[in-house]
Amino acid sequence: MSSRAFNKARIGGDHHLGELEMSDAMEAIEAVRLSYRPAKVMTLFVGESAPTGGKFFYNGNNAMLTYTRRAIEAALPDTRDFFERFKAYGWYLDDLVLTKPVDRLKGAARKAELRNAVSSLRDRIAAYQPQAIVSLMTSITPFIAEAARAAGSNATVYSLPFPGNGHQIRFCNELARIAPLLPRHSS
Repeated sequence: MSSRAFNKARIGGDHHLGELEMSDAMEAIEAVRLSYRPAKVMTLFVGESAPTGGKFFYNGNNAMLTYTRRAIEAALPDTRDFFERFKAYGWYLDDLVLTKPVDRLKGAARKAELRNAVSSLRDRIAAYQPQAIVSLMTSITPFIAEAARAAGSNATVYSLPFPGNGHQIRFCNELARIAPLLPRHSS
């Protein structure tokens, strides 16, 4: 993987990556994500995909991290580094679509990418065996629920609105409300 693609994946950068560079960028994002995966996933948070601009949750400096951190710190005060605590709880953020950003796709093209990713998420849910799953976007909840059912999972599935487009306060309030209920390792 080129350092240029990694830096774009890490900090944002060009929105017009070529197909090979996009593949490298997604591989870099997945490497970062994997470094935060707990040995046992207790609660699986599922987003739609890494964003086009590269401002990925585990790289920091994005809305998903800002509002997730705000809600969890309000509900479960702790002085540890947020990512350290998130991992220690057995919480992990994965995405429905791992192959490319879908946030700029519209209509049928976006839905097709989401639909095509269900089997991959099913396999990951079967491997992780989480006790709870949190959808980080209400519109993807049906795909996540389908993947969980297909994986034979009995995990409770929660659905939150994406923390954008005026839903930031609602996202924070709902996540703060459910955070104490989410399965986690005692630490």
